[in-house]
Parts: sequence; C-alpha cells; structure tokens
Amino acid sequence: MDAPVAVDAVAFEGSEVWFLTGSQGLYGEETLQQVASQSQRVATALDEAGEVPVRVVWKPVLKDAGAIRRAMGEANEDPACLGVITWMHTFSPAKMWIPGLDALRKPLLHLHTQADAALPWATIDMDFMNLNQAAHGDREYGFMLTRLRVPRTTVAGHVSNPAVRARVGSWARAAAGAAAARGLKLARFGDNMRNVAVTEGDKVEAEIRFGMSVNTWGVNDLVEVVDAVPDKAVDALIEEYGDLYEWDADVAPGGGKHEAVRYQARIEAGLRSFLEDGGFGAFTTNFEDLGGLRQLPGLAVQRLMADGYGFGGEGDWKTSALTRVLKVAGAGLPGGTSFMEDYTYDLASDRPKILGAHMLEVCPTIAGERPRVEVHPLGIGGREDPARLVFTAAPAPGLTVGWCDLGDRFRWVANEIDVVEPSEPLPNLPVARAVWEPRPDFATATEGWLSAGGPHHTVLTTQLGADELTDLADVFSTELVLIDAGTTRRSLAKELRWSAAYHRLAQGI
Repeated sequence: MDAPVAVDAVAFEGSEVWFLTGSQGLYGEETLQQVASQSQRVATALDEAGEVPVRVVWKPVLKDAGAIRRAMGEANEDPACLGVITWMHTFSPAKMWIPGLDALRKPLLHLHTQADAALPWATIDMDFMNLNQAAHGDREYGFMLTRLRVPRTTVAGHVSNPAVRARVGSWARAAAGAAAARGLKLARFGDNMRNVAVTEGDKVEAEIRFGMSVNTWGVNDLVEVVDAVPDKAVDALIEEYGDLYEWDADVAPGGGKHEAVRYQARIEAGLRSFLEDGGFGAFTTNFEDLGGLRQLPGLAVQRLMADGYGFGGEGDWKTSALTRVLKVAGAGLPGGTSFMEDYTYDLASDRPKILGAHMLEVCPTIAGERPRVEVHPLGIGGREDPARLVFTAAPAPGLTVGWCDLGDRFRWVANEIDVVEPSEPLPNLPVARAVWEPRPDFATATEGWLSAGGPHHTVLTTQLGADELTDLADVFSTELVLIDAGTTRRSLAKELRWSAAYHRLAQGI
C-alpha cells in the first residue's frame, strides 16, 4: 500500500482542480467559441496564480445535461482531481445541471466572475450582452445549488484581484485537506486514556462523513517492529539529530543520557516503518498503554509530525486526524501546525495569556528557535525517562481548532489567536510549548470555548486561517464554531442556540 505523501511544498504535486464552464447552444457556434476562449483565459490566470497551490485544468465548455453528468463523474473517479470550479459564462439553464450536481462527490467552488474586469461602455451592444452575462447565468446556477442543498464555496470578483485568487487558493487547500481525510488510515496504538470523555467519539460516523478509517493495533505489534530496527538505522538518525538540533553533552553520543535518545531514534525508525507499510497518515499513542515500549514516544512523535503525520495523545484519534488534514491544507505556507493542549494561564496582566504544551508531543514546525534534544523524567507512565525536543513556538497569528462529538453531530470549535513570546523565560519547563493571546480577549474566548464544548486537545496552526477552515467545514457539512475578533458573549450564545435548533431539525429532513 502506498505511504502518505510527506507534507511539504511538494504535497500538491500531481493534484489539480477542474475548471468547468457552463453555457448552451442557444447563442450559436461563434459565441460558444468566444466562451471557450475566454474561459480558458480565466482558468489560465488561476493556474498561474501563486495563491493557488494546485494546477487549474480547463475542461471543454458544458452545454447539456449529459456532458455535465459525465464531467462530474470523471471528476469523482480521477484521483488527481481535488475538486471542481464552476462558472456560468453565459446563461446555462440550471435544470440541466441537476444530474451532474447530484452525482458530484468532490468539493465545489462557484466562481462568480466575468472575462474582463472593465466594461467597454462605448461599444456595448446586444452581442456583447449575450456573451458576457455571468451576472445572469450564475444567479440561475446559484439557485439550483441552493435548491439541491449542495455544499459549496462561492467567490465573487475578477481573477485579476489578489483577494479573489487568495480565496480560490484557500478553497483549493481545503479541497486538498478533504482529499487527505477521505483517504486517511489512522492507527491507534492502544485505546483512549481511561475515564476521559472528549477524546471518545463515533468512528463509524467519522468514516461515513469524513471518509477516514480509524482502527486499533496492539502496542506490542509496534514493539516487535521497534525491537527489530537495525543499529545502523539508529546511527543514521542520531547523525541527523546532530545536524538539526542542539544538545548538551549528557545527551550527545558518549553522554550519560544518550541511550535514551538512541531508544527514541529506534522508536522513530520502527514507527515510521509501521506507518509506511500500512499506508497510515496519522496515529495515536497512550501513556497508559505502552506494552513493551521502554519510553513513551516523544522525540519520535515530534519528528513524524514534522514530516506531516497526524498525531493525538492519549488515543485522541479526532485530533490526530485533524492534525493531518490541516497539515496537508497548509503545505508550503509559512508557519507550522501541531498537536496542542491548553495547560495553564497567565492571568496577572492586562492581556491574559494561555500556555499550551503537552507531555512531550509538540511539532517542531511551530518552533521559533533551533529545538534542543533533552532527556527528563516524565512523571507518569512508569517508564524510562524519554527524550524530547524542547523549544518555544514562534510568534505569529494562528488558530487553535478542536473537534468534539456531541452525540447527534460533530462540531469543530476554533479560536483565532496570536502566538506571542512568553512573559518571562521558562528555564525549568522541560517540554516544547506555545504561548498565545486568544481573540477577542481571554474571557470571551475561554468562556465561549467552554460553552461550545470545545476539547482540551487541539490543533494549533500558524499556517491556516478562518477561510480555509470554513471551507473545510462546508465541504464536510460539519458545524464550525469560530471565536474571532468580532465575537461577543451574546452573539456566540445565540449562535450556539440557533445551531443546536438547526441540527436537531435537520435530522428529520
């Protein structure tokens, strides 16, 4: 089975979105040739746009229901196609789109644009009006999308506008994340942490809605692979660690704690082999269920996350899957994406801060300095002192996103944040960490998070923003509660009540 693609700038290589243009035979062949020429020009502008991370592939103009249905079916079956962009250049009677839209299973963007940004006021005649009537045709099409309740992103404006290209790019990233979810295999080594509620969830419903397959493997199945790792593979990783990270003499080769680092390297090599052989893109571990492992995987998990694997601690498969999806969506962008947990607060200043960390497993893609390899006691789990990377996250705007199962539906809760420097140094904190100020303010954000049932495990990303996350939620028809600079207690309370009423009613539709 193919292993997941490492998530970096080449993650979109070979991926594409299709540009589908709607028209009809009413206007004659000459007009249709102009439609084709102009739609190719629009598609090329998007394909060449730096804001759009994948190829934009133009397809012949669609003029009847049969052609539309075939195009949508081909998009469904082509693994390179992440989604489709549709534009009604002229007037395309929307009833002929019903079979195709009903068949489409890929993300859809409705681009409401026109061939040229400016109107040639002095020369406009009826030939021009018949050709350039997206303002007419897209309204007919938009009605049908709404009538069919088709999930989609709608973007209006000319493709020469950077804001329009950026929104198309955000949608393309969301489509890539959706494709990653729908092909995701997630390995759980052990079960959830005992008696914890929010990390539980309906794995069957997750596969129905998101397409991900979540299953459990015994920890000792992994241990067999870890124990079989040859010393030369460990040696190669130790050399790589020395090139990439800082370390003190006691953890460097020859130091008293170096064996702990070598064992984490052995875990990394074995875990990577297990995931690659099984085609897994995400995984979980649990400090309460370590089988024959001598250490809780720490440095090994951090390294795998940096390569794009999803991860969740204590068996949290939902956060692990979300980490993988957001890493794919953010590939190639500045910043990073990591598994995270809200730990404690600084409430002594006018701008309260949240200190986030985890036992060991924070991804170095968010690091603000060269990470340091350190070995310290864990304090729980009853195993050997594990090696880990220690660093502080780089300041940047970002999001924290959590995924909870409310029983009748899934909900994503997100908070726009600003990652900042710690108020003071943290010389005695032996784990990687991030410090952030939530928007709009600490009280509104945290009260809102608690009211929405947001989990304690999250994904922290400084690569993506609200646009990509909103598009992803729309693709999956999943509830998104976004706490941002404009949120108030009253507005959020209303939103949660309305959302609960909507989802209760929608179950009967």
